Amino acid sequence: MKARESGMPEEAYWASFFDTDMAIDRLLAKPLPAGDWVEFGCGYGTFTLPVARRVQGRVTALEIEPDLIAEVQHKATTAGITNIRICRRDIIAQGAGLASGTQAGALIYNLLHLEHPVPLLKEAHRVLRPGGCLSVMHWRSDIPTPRGPSLDIRPRPEQCRAWMAEAGFQRIRSVDLTSCCPYHFGLIAER
Repeated sequence: MKARESGMPEEAYWASFFDTDMAIDRLLAKPLPAGDWVEFGCGYGTFTLPVARRVQGRVTALEIEPDLIAEVQHKATTAGITNIRICRRDIIAQGAGLASGTQAGALIYNLLHLEHPVPLLKEAHRVLRPGGCLSVMHWRSDIPTPRGPSLDIRPRPEQCRAWMAEAGFQRIRSVDLTSCCPYHFGLIAER
């Protein structure tokens, strides 16, 4: 089951919203935890491939759309990136399909507008090892944006913080994305 209002625009338009490398530099914990990472809803692989270039382990990219899965696989193959495993998965209904405590990091980008975000955050908490990093990014609701879900379902940073805490995350901190992703806010937390 797809999250409400989760359709993707044309890829070039989507990519215009981010300075991906700068965003990743800010959204990943320093020092970068070694080990495997998981991305919930990889879309076009906008963040999947650059993250895979930075981590020492494997990135498991979860996505429900078969066309997007094929596209990300093609990009990884073309770029010679071999540490990405792409899985078709309904993360809302099925979870991540990963063993508990096995991931060094997790990415949840532009997904927390789903109807029940806490179970997804609890699933990220479950698969992360102690000390693992959760990276969250979402569309801002305090300014007009050219894209994104309806304003009335966009979570505010303080809502995301509360949901992350409810899911068991600690040391939740804001990440300033104004210079690289002006339509988004970011948060980092620790399991």
